[in-house]
Amino acid sequence: MRISRFVTTAIASAVLLCAASAQAAITTYTSQSAYLAAVGTTGVDTFDDLEIDEYGGPLDRTAGSYAYTIAAGPANPSLWGATDDFSDYWLTGGNRIDIVSFSSKTPVAGAGGFFFGSDLFGSYTDADYLILTATDSTGAKIDYRLSAPDKGSFVGFVSDHDLVSLTMTAEDQPGVWATVNDLHLSVAAVPEPSTYGMLLGGLGLMGYLARRKRRA
Repeated sequence: MRISRFVTTAIASAVLLCAASAQAAITTYTSQSAYLAAVGTTGVDTFDDLEIDEYGGPLDRTAGSYAYTIAAGPANPSLWGATDDFSDYWLTGGNRIDIVSFSSKTPVAGAGGFFFGSDLFGSYTDADYLILTATDSTGAKIDYRLSAPDKGSFVGFVSDHDLVSLTMTAEDQPGVWATVNDLHLSVAAVPEPSTYGMLLGGLGLMGYLARRKRRA
């Protein structure tokens, strides 16, 4: 009886763990180190190949080995390269109230970057907030309001499913364009050995219980 109760409890725990994982939503990280610890291999698009110039959108680019597309709209599809010091470049849209979107062309589980405001000339400027939205392949969506961002403000999103898009907007803040630097795209983290052990243990316990039932 004690063994049977133990087996039943263990199986129930394993089932609940799997159910919780299946229902998990998109997770938001506001620390670059925490984001990197939560994902697997990450590619970064630094935008340092851009110039202070207008680029007709959408743009096809890569972050490491991951391909993605940048688009802006609905008012103006153009995108701009910008910088403060002519050594570190970033990217912004052509219309300050537009939405700039990043859509992955290869499967990724995470996306993030450094988000802040820039002015008409592409130089860093203070912003009250930015709105970031991440969407995954199941249709799950999360909006994050990044308050008082600066050039060191990192935000990343990680999903249990493929993350298909990330958008940014400054909405209607006078003199502020939503801007991104060092866009991160990442695959899912490899499960820890202990996770595999729990799953295999649960399967073994299920088999043991089924065998006892057949004998009964």
